[in-house]
Amino acid sequence: MNFSTDLSSNIQHLKNTLQVETCFDVVYRVVEIGGRKGCLFFVDGLTKDEVLLKILQVFQSIKPEDMPNDAHGFSKKYIPYGEIGLVSDEESTITQLLTGITCLFLDGYDKCLTIDCRTYPARGVGEPEKDKVMRGSRDGFVETLIFNTALIRRRIRDPKLTMEIMSAGESSHTDIAICYMRGRADEKLLADIKKRIETLHVDALTMNQESLAECIYPHKWYNPFPKFKFSERPDTTAASILEGNIVILVDNSPAAMILPSSVFDIIEEADDYYFPPITGTYLRLSRMAISILTLLLTPLWLVLLQNPESIPSWLDFIRLSDPPHVPVFYQLMILEFAIDGLRLAAINTPSMLTTPLSVIAGIVLGEYSVKSGWFNSETMLYMAFVTVANYSQASFELGYALKFMRILILILTALFNWYGFWAGIIIAACAVVFNRTIAGKSYIYPLIPFHFNEIKKRFLRCRLPHIEK
Repeated sequence: MNFSTDLSSNIQHLKNTLQVETCFDVVYRVVEIGGRKGCLFFVDGLTKDEVLLKILQVFQSIKPEDMPNDAHGFSKKYIPYGEIGLVSDEESTITQLLTGITCLFLDGYDKCLTIDCRTYPARGVGEPEKDKVMRGSRDGFVETLIFNTALIRRRIRDPKLTMEIMSAGESSHTDIAICYMRGRADEKLLADIKKRIETLHVDALTMNQESLAECIYPHKWYNPFPKFKFSERPDTTAASILEGNIVILVDNSPAAMILPSSVFDIIEEADDYYFPPITGTYLRLSRMAISILTLLLTPLWLVLLQNPESIPSWLDFIRLSDPPHVPVFYQLMILEFAIDGLRLAAINTPSMLTTPLSVIAGIVLGEYSVKSGWFNSETMLYMAFVTVANYSQASFELGYALKFMRILILILTALFNWYGFWAGIIIAACAVVFNRTIAGKSYIYPLIPFHFNEIKKRFLRCRLPHIEK
């Protein structure tokens, strides 16, 4: 529906649609501008009051004989602000109004003048808790989309950097920014992603990027290995864009979704590049080795305990020092779930109680649980290593994928001994090998298909390439 030139009918229609009499935060103000009646609609709390006040001061100085005949001429001549638009469609106007844009209607004009003087509640761009680095920048994304795009623009001052805005959600109209380098990103994948977002039929992206990820890539939900890399670091995101990746930013989310992402992309961290090549290589290889250990350590220990004749003499120390009251398999499974319970409890515990409760949990699950006979000290040791080592990489999704695979191997090992152990490893390997990125390419490229030079880049931290002038 388009607006009419009659101001009264426009005001009445918007008042009914926006429930102005009920919603206290939707404000309208009738003013007189150059001898004509006008009306401002805006959302309280999402508008810069000082900017709006200066604009109104300019309006008061306009004489009736100086008023242009159309909205376009008025906006060019009398609105001293850069972000101005003309909208004739009612649905588009209401959507912009509810995002915080101020809407001005004037009698005799059939278009709405949109004045973008928005302001959003926002926290500081401090370093994210999960993506910390030992050296490097200390800023991080926040829940405000425009702040996040500015943090990327600050690092990439190239006109080829493109940021396209889209929206999704019938009720939420959530803003989505697609960021990429023109000429470097995969054009076919870019067009496919845009098409998937445009054709989304959802009421709202309630969980922000997770909701979007499930909508644009709904296949193979049973494979726990992550299809996307998430990062709250602007430096990591900017580096990914420069490498030709596509980044999706969702309003109200402090994380960037990087795609396509292989398992090697997800394992990489910013610290690999903030240190010299030899140190970065060591950190990367250590992280990969520790990730494999978290997957295999407890299942391998369990299968060796089930087959004591297979334990070599130099590994005799891995045998249980005391007879178990609870079978080792059940000990490991109980601890797997108990550790997740403690993790959830730590998240929901008030900060003032975190330290005393963590001490109590450590004592109960440590010394007392061993003395009571529920657990053996060796079981506690190996599960403690697995738990701590799980935090050696930043991706929560990859950590839980390794956990699910580890539990699967433990169950198969307990049921079928060596056959189950090797079957579990094969299933875990297949889950990685046969996984696909959103672009449909191999999840373990450059291993499959094999590319030697790319393998060196993935396993070794090489020097940054120099541009020949």
